[in-house]
Amino acid sequence: MTNNEVQKKETGQLLQLVSFMIGDEEFGIDILLVQEIIRMQQVTKVPNAPDFVDGVINLRGKIIPVIDLRCKLGIARKERDKNTRIIVVDVQGKTVGFIVDAVTEVLRVPENIFEAPPEIVTGINTEFIKAVGKLEDRLLILIDLEVTLTANNEVELLPA
Repeated sequence: MTNNEVQKKETGQLLQLVSFMIGDEEFGIDILLVQEIIRMQQVTKVPNAPDFVDGVINLRGKIIPVIDLRCKLGIARKERDKNTRIIVVDVQGKTVGFIVDAVTEVLRVPENIFEAPPEIVTGINTEFIKAVGKLEDRLLILIDLEVTLTANNEVELLPA
């Protein structure tokens, strides 16, 4: 039995996540949803778009809506810097970009480190939180991108 198989047997199913920062908090999303991670680029504003929709970008000829995840989570906006990234994901057949402060790493973590989120988390809109995981010296908040995009039927705002 390989070391990896032993680890799986002891800890249960392993999840692969892309972790990123928004403010001082570390968040994660399923790596299978991520198409690519790109540097921040010029975003074209869309008239009458909701506040959380930053605009659209042209990614190799494809127009992609970009959502400011800070705004969507109810966290105050901040000045973008050299670490700001756009995580391009595919959710329910829709391609969309999420602006984050920084992408930190790809993690392989046991599924059993996660538990249901506490009912009250100050400063963050908790309806988009799938779970909270305890890593060695920090917490990782698992975001539910499907809920993030479909809350209040907002998925209809995204081009096909």
